[in-house]
This record gives sequence, structure tokens and C-alpha cells, in this order.
Amino acid sequence: MKQIQWFPGHMTAAMRMMEKNLSLVDGVVFVLDARCPAASFNAKLKKLANNKPVLYVLNKGDLADGRADNILKIIRGKGAAAVKINAVNAGSKRDITGAIDSLIAEKRARALEKGQTRIFRFMIAGVPNTGKSTLINLLAGSRRAETGDKAGVTRGKQWIRCGSFELLDTPGTMPPAFENQKFAARLAFVGSINDDILDIDDIALALLAEIYEKYPVRLAERYGIEGGTPLEMLETVCKKRGFLLRGGDYDYERAERAVIDDLRKGKLGKITLDTVEDAEACAF
Repeated sequence: MKQIQWFPGHMTAAMRMMEKNLSLVDGVVFVLDARCPAASFNAKLKKLANNKPVLYVLNKGDLADGRADNILKIIRGKGAAAVKINAVNAGSKRDITGAIDSLIAEKRARALEKGQTRIFRFMIAGVPNTGKSTLINLLAGSRRAETGDKAGVTRGKQWIRCGSFELLDTPGTMPPAFENQKFAARLAFVGSINDDILDIDDIALALLAEIYEKYPVRLAERYGIEGGTPLEMLETVCKKRGFLLRGGDYDYERAERAVIDDLRKGKLGKITLDTVEDAEACAF
């Protein structure tokens, strides 16, 4: 599989903007993808937060299975505040507001002792397409932040009032380089990396290999895959779904996109790509 690297110029500008505005916020909310929390952790952003209180939000929890709950426990075990939610579900609003309240409870108490009442501000940060803007819209109770299912929708900063908080929506930002290509591939699987720069053949075959390793029953149920090489699995998808070209040749590209799309939309069931070992080694 070809090396994956993606750090377009606007991300450098975004990092500078975030660094410049950090002094204006009381804490940082890092939004992770619950299907790959370790892969979607950006150590550069964590370093940027410095000594600010940090909350990890494992979003898209409805697409992840129990492994994500185990990873959530590991993050908390490292002493970090963390919560798993689904930002498109209104019921998650109470969970996230409660977690944010806890994050600044002591700071708010000290302010009240001095007779001060003020709006507390938080920076919302993370890699692309983890649902940062969707989370802000959940807290705001309306569509205030621009959202999309493609990496890189948010390009500039947006201050948004959300009840007793004010949130700074920031562009999704990747590490300048992927030292862990396994993590890079998982980010590609879930749509956090712009599809236009990816080799769709490599991504689909790698995805089939990883899903077969961890969730073979899902591939059997969805496509009738019982084993074989990743290419043979892809050919089974072509046969199962009728992805054929004129003359009877397999339409590999259509099958590749179908498999990737099925993962992203949850049609393969609840899946968590990261392992407990991945999370234990991560510097949350």
C-alpha cells in the first residue's frame, strides 16, 4: 500500500490560527472518531493545547461497538476527561454539556466566589470529518456551523454561542506527517482524509483485509465472503452485487467504492478499527 500523507497548506494556517486563539479559551474539546479514537488523535493538537483543560469526545458512537467503550475506559484511566456520544442524536446533548460543565467546574466556582459571571469559551478541535461542526450544532440547538461528509468542509474559525458556552469551531487538522501508516489507513477508511488524494484500489483492499481480520462474519453476511485474498474478496463483492462491465469483466472500482461507503454508513454493522493496545500506546 502506498504511503498516505495529507497536510494541505490551509492546515498550516489553521494551526497558526488555533495557536493564536488559544489564550481566548478556557479549555479544548478534542473530537475523535469512536471507530478509531487512537488513529484520530492528533498529538500536535494536544501539544498545542498546552496546559488547558481537555475533554475527549468520541463521536459517532452509534457506528462503533463495545471496543470503543473499552478504549473510552483507557482514556479515562490515563487521567483524561472523555465521553462517547452521537452528535446527530439530541439525547447526546446532556452528556456533552455535563462533561463540559465538569471540565470547568472549579474555574467557574472560583469566578462565582469573586462575584464574577461570564461566558466560558472552548476550542473544538480534531482531524477532519469527526463531526466537530455537527457537535456544535447539537449544542447550539440549530444549524450554526457548516457541516459535510467530506474532509475539509470547515476552513476558517467560527465563534458560536451555545447556551452558557461559546465555542470556537476550527478546521480539521492532520499531523504534518503520518508516522503510523496503519492509523493513516483507518482515517482514510472513515473519510477523514480527502478521497481525491487516495489510491482507491489500495484503500479498499486494505479495508477488506482489516475487516476480515476483525469482523469476518460481517463480510460473510453482507457480501458472502468466506475468505481468500483481498482481491478475491473484492471479486466476491462484484459477483454478489452484480458489479460487472460489458463483456463480463469485474467492475472493481464500483465494488471498491461500495465497500468503503458501506463502512462509512454503518452498513457493515458497528465496527471499531482501533484496538485496546492502540489506545494504551496513545498519549491521550
